[in-house]
Amino acid sequence: MKLSVVIVNYNVEYFLEQCLLSVKRAMKGIEGEVFVVDNNSLDNSLTMVRRKFPEVHLIENKANVGFSRANNQAIKKAKGEYILLLNPDTVVEDDTFKKVIDFMDTHPEAGGLGVKMVDGSGNFLPESKRGLPTPATAFYKMFGLSSLFPRSKVFSKYHLGYLDNDKIHEVDVLAGAFMLLRKSVLDKTGLLDESFFMYGEDIDLSYRITQAGYKNYYFPETRIIHYKGESTKKSSVNYVLVFYNAMVIFAKKHFTGKNARLLTLLINLAIYFRAFLAILSRLFQRLFLPLLDTLAMLAGVIIIKEFWERKFIYPEGGNYPEMFVKYILPSYLIIWILSIFFAGGYDRPVKIKKALAGILSGTVIILVLYALLPESLRYSRAQILLDTLWGLISISLIRKLLSALKIHGYEPGDRENKRFLIIGEKDEGNRVAGILKKSVLKPEFIGLVSPGEKATRDDGFIGNITQVKDIITIFSIDEVIFCSKNISHQDIIDKMSEWQTGNVDYKIAPQDSLSIIGSNSINTRGDLYTVNINAVDKPANRRNKRLIDIFLSLLFIPLYPVLIFIVKNPAGLLKNIFRVLLGFRSWVGYYPLTQDTLHLPKIKPGILTPLDGMRQQTGDKEIITRLNLLYARDYTVFKDLNIIFYAFRKSGRQHINLKNE
Repeated sequence: MKLSVVIVNYNVEYFLEQCLLSVKRAMKGIEGEVFVVDNNSLDNSLTMVRRKFPEVHLIENKANVGFSRANNQAIKKAKGEYILLLNPDTVVEDDTFKKVIDFMDTHPEAGGLGVKMVDGSGNFLPESKRGLPTPATAFYKMFGLSSLFPRSKVFSKYHLGYLDNDKIHEVDVLAGAFMLLRKSVLDKTGLLDESFFMYGEDIDLSYRITQAGYKNYYFPETRIIHYKGESTKKSSVNYVLVFYNAMVIFAKKHFTGKNARLLTLLINLAIYFRAFLAILSRLFQRLFLPLLDTLAMLAGVIIIKEFWERKFIYPEGGNYPEMFVKYILPSYLIIWILSIFFAGGYDRPVKIKKALAGILSGTVIILVLYALLPESLRYSRAQILLDTLWGLISISLIRKLLSALKIHGYEPGDRENKRFLIIGEKDEGNRVAGILKKSVLKPEFIGLVSPGEKATRDDGFIGNITQVKDIITIFSIDEVIFCSKNISHQDIIDKMSEWQTGNVDYKIAPQDSLSIIGSNSINTRGDLYTVNINAVDKPANRRNKRLIDIFLSLLFIPLYPVLIFIVKNPAGLLKNIFRVLLGFRSWVGYYPLTQDTLHLPKIKPGILTPLDGMRQQTGDKEIITRLNLLYARDYTVFKDLNIIFYAFRKSGRQHINLKNE
């Protein structure tokens, strides 16, 4: 057997599906096998593989055993002359396997090979070729000198930026996203080091290959798309810690004496430096817009107060009471900002209409409170209304300005009715258009373009693939979607690179799939279009869940004298009310099954669980795990209310113990 492809999957069902479709095409004419090692995914990855790719050898782990160990599980069973370690968030060209095997066959000195990688927009990914992280190289990388001087032979050794991206080169390190290895070399060097849980294992194995006397090659005569960062958010503190600790393991393993100590010191410094930057970056991203809104509204409130005070309230001299200025006005401001937050005005993508709804709902709250105040404290209803008007104007202008400046992360999301261009044959194009209409609210325009060079409007097409650049301009297209059933992955990558523009996103619709996949950034999912999954950890759902927890807790307090006759443990109910109010618990959470729930979206422990919503209790772990998963994937506030209503008698319990209930 010539080739064994090994893919380790963890909760990226739709990317895995697209990857396997591209692998299936590339395998034509090659004697090979495909392994998928699943690290205890909680999406529908396993079901999808069994249904759509029965020929794949599926290894199902009951826990996330890490990247290295999972790959080794498949390598030990593989029969191919070559082993390809491939990420699930990749797409290979139709002739990728043939080209890389031909190269390895004619270069017996080659122990490993990597290819040219591009992102979801066709941009070259510099990690396609890398150097060994020596102390000097690591220092330049960790402290940003390699980014400042990307072509320097001194500073850019980590990504070898001085080497031509389009020529074959010997390199030190292969990227784990696509790592072709000669099986006979693995027999000599050993498999992946399982002390690396994630990251660093590719550097370690690449180094051992060169130490064994073989060469690693960068081979740009074929390309892959790598939707980089889909299963790991690389701006997170967790990524920083895991990645740089992997570098520490590498240094201690392969460097000795002074070099090892120096590199370990540099890495530890970098961990704290990068972790600090990551925390600062995430904090800035979360607080930037609320602070900007607060400052803008504060300025407007002060100006309006001065104007109204001088012109209408005290035209002959005098001032608002100190209490109004120091306490009442700031309270208004806090209510407006909190109302924007709870209305979803700070969720990404940023939506102006949600922010405006927040301002208006805040005004309603303020006016209600105003009406309840003693007359001596009702200073000015006009001030409230003028402040509201200013808030509506300033909030809109801020978001329009951020959009005009094209500041990443603050693009407005109000345009749900985007304009799409689908490249594919009529039947497949119409199928993809149907997915768009079900997953995206009211597309403003969907145009169909033929993948061939001849097409007329009479055929239902607005043009052919040679006219796409002009069509994008004329029809103001926001997103281009390729139907992979009708157009090869080579052509897809070629066209993405040829049409590159900052104003258009590119996505791929895999054959017979209900998903449309794309990603243009290391930190975003790139708007995966599929049947919507209303996950419990969506910002709006987290907020709504917390609000219903607080509302019910406050409701239960005055009703407590009645509730003590309903619940089994009245004292426990009182304790739970305050535990929920203080944020230590939620009224509804997962049924605790330790390992089985480790990889669900994190929420607060529940007093009640999805199992409590069933008429017949069960101790079957598979059923309980499924209930947890369904709760996590398709959450609504009404689910919580239904469970609480149905199982309220148990709401005083302190520990979940099925046998005692």
